[in-house]
Amino acid sequence: MLATPRLQGSTFPAILPPVPELPEVETVRAGAEPHLVGRRLLHVHLQRPDLRWPIPVAAVQGLVGRRCTAVARRSKYLLLHFDGSGQPVALVHLGMTGRFLVEPCAEPGPRPEYRNHEHWRFDFGDRLVRFVDPRRFGALDVAAGARLATHPLLAKLGPEPLAADFDGAFLHRATRGRRVATKQLLMDSQVLVGVGNIYASEACWRAGVRPGRAAGSLTKAECAALANAIRAVLQAAIAAGGTSFRDYVGVAEDAGFFARELAVYERAGAPCRRCAAPIRRAIHGNRSTYWCSGCQR
Repeated sequence: MLATPRLQGSTFPAILPPVPELPEVETVRAGAEPHLVGRRLLHVHLQRPDLRWPIPVAAVQGLVGRRCTAVARRSKYLLLHFDGSGQPVALVHLGMTGRFLVEPCAEPGPRPEYRNHEHWRFDFGDRLVRFVDPRRFGALDVAAGARLATHPLLAKLGPEPLAADFDGAFLHRATRGRRVATKQLLMDSQVLVGVGNIYASEACWRAGVRPGRAAGSLTKAECAALANAIRAVLQAAIAAGGTSFRDYVGVAEDAGFFARELAVYERAGAPCRRCAAPIRRAIHGNRSTYWCSGCQR
């Protein structure tokens, strides 16, 4: 049986640590997919019984012997689909400092030594997945494929910003009557998933919208511009392999290079690349917000 008492009865916090964001997780997904799909999981090694939450050990060990059929993503979660009874799915969240690394290995052959803060491994024979997480805010869980959408971590998530049904009209409907700041609304995973602090600031700049504005004050035209900006900034970040500031790397420990293209994030005091007015910074909800004092209204 795949579901555990914890999955059936426990509730999870609505908010997880904010990074990495959607482009970073999508970069990891795309990097892992060609290495894992079609391969059979031969061994699972758990160094500890918990990370952010307890790991369902029996359900995770139940993946052994199954073939990986897909590596997908929902919001900031990696979803490793497996074949067989129940079509189980391993849910992986990187937390703040998690690294999902995939290494080629000789089969059969010795496995590399464990790294510091390496908490679990999925051994696919000639590929080895290693999860390294110094702060242990990551997560590992298992759900039956048919019940994936109702999993406590996924059930209340909003739409994907790169999906066809996300557009200015949706954003306009979502903002009506909302006094919350525009940037905070974009980061609300029950409204829209995957747009964290970095990309919310960048999207607001691209759309010319001040991030502290009440979301309900946005016009239809501004919502359309903001929806287009969200798509554009996420797609550009994915193309650049994400944004590496501190802990994030891809499956081969490769850095992302979107930091070179950031217009406002961590550029306080620098001139705006559009109008040359100074970039400002403020703390909202314990997070840094950056915007141009001249061209964002």
